[in-house]
Amino acid sequence: MGKNSKINIWVLIAGLAVGIAALVLTALGNPKNMGFCIACFERDIAGSLGLHQAAVVQYVRPEIIGLVLGSFIISLATKEFKAKAGSSPAVRFILGMCVMIGALVFLGCPLRMVIRMGGGDLNAFVGLAGFVIGILIGIFFLKKGFSLKRNYNVTTTEGLALPISSVVLLVLVIAVPSIFIFSEMGPGSMHAPLLASLVIAMVVGALCQKSRLCMVGGMRDVVMFKDFNLLSGFGVIFVTILVGNAILGNFHGFSAYLQPIAHASQLWNLLGMVIVGWGSVLLGGCPLRQLILAGEGNGDSAVTVFGMIFGAAIAHNFKLAGSAASLAEDGTYNAGGIADTGKVAVVIIFAVLLFVSIMNIPKLAKKTK
Repeated sequence: MGKNSKINIWVLIAGLAVGIAALVLTALGNPKNMGFCIACFERDIAGSLGLHQAAVVQYVRPEIIGLVLGSFIISLATKEFKAKAGSSPAVRFILGMCVMIGALVFLGCPLRMVIRMGGGDLNAFVGLAGFVIGILIGIFFLKKGFSLKRNYNVTTTEGLALPISSVVLLVLVIAVPSIFIFSEMGPGSMHAPLLASLVIAMVVGALCQKSRLCMVGGMRDVVMFKDFNLLSGFGVIFVTILVGNAILGNFHGFSAYLQPIAHASQLWNLLGMVIVGWGSVLLGGCPLRQLILAGEGNGDSAVTVFGMIFGAAIAHNFKLAGSAASLAEDGTYNAGGIADTGKVAVVIIFAVLLFVSIMNIPKLAKKTK
């Protein structure tokens, strides 16, 4: 380990809290192997707002609201709330879309990938390989000088964009739930009670803000600085989920066959997470980290979150997202995967990521002009 690789106790506590939260929320009603999934939950919110019409994934997930508010409250209390923005917002919006589409090709964000691994889903280990490859590609461009430029101090209003939006969404879903669309079957119909989801997520959001927990940042630090601090938190999440599932009787060994809300099209599991890893490095953090940063006043991360929600709508409106493996009544096994439109989208996104990576390296950008 490098000289700066001392493990921060808050990272371990945050990892343990996330793992326990995922287990508890699943026991309370969230889909199996999906106690916490930033991409899936933002997709559900997009559906509930009517941005896409996939009837089985529409629900206002309190966990997303809770993560933002938990980060917001703790950052105010510790005087770490700082309104900043202006670092290539349009590019960040597009990258947020790309990361979301990649995650939905795989059927999960980096956090759900670890949760699926702890549930025995071998498909998620394929996703992990792709995620690492994507991070290594991103690091290559970082070493070449990639940057979306610095952000600047802005008005408090800008920093409050996502926290206020989250509060408004929470008030509306409690006061006038009839204006939203809610799934009557499928993953969107499976959810823990609103108050429990909100409170648990607020605690997790506060701990993630305190610890700076980020899987992309963790792997980046290992490769670039031999620093295992942040990555240790995700090791704790994996162990907590694995042990918790064993204790609860939910672990039945490792298999790629008929895992909850997952497909066994391994090439696309891999490529989807390459996109997530690469795009997240360019953004400076994974989907979870973007929510936490937005909660503490980062307007650029708020733009990224909005880009991800829009990306979820695009993914389902144009059939880019993966479909889960299934078993027909006659016993025929369907491994699931993605449609041809999704495969084309993956190729296009790789081209977009390459273009953004090259054009934001000053020396390389000059050569292309």
